[in-house]
Amino acid sequence: MSTPKNAEQPVYVEDESHLESLVAENDVVVVDYYADWCGPCKMLEPTLEELAAETDAVVAKLDIDEHQQLAQSAGVRSVPTLEFYANGEAAERVVGVQEKSALESLISQLSS
Repeated sequence: MSTPKNAEQPVYVEDESHLESLVAENDVVVVDYYADWCGPCKMLEPTLEELAAETDAVVAKLDIDEHQQLAQSAGVRSVPTLEFYANGEAAERVVGVQEKSALESLISQLSS
């Protein structure tokens, strides 16, 4: 069920244990809490696909409608919310559509 390091495209989170193993097994993980009905989430999607392809970070997509309990326990109140993990620890959180350059610099800070 686990995903190889440096997945070239976003990985869809299947359940809590899948999310935990992604965070535990990869240096930098960006969890995108999104919903299919969310316009800003759709705007952010191409940026996240590029980040998955161009950086060492694993981009995990978590559908808040499908995984309401996970989103609630993470304290997600609005979408899109991006949660950054470095070395298994929650490191940063940003809400709303972000510039690709800002996300890239955050990933490179967490990677170093």
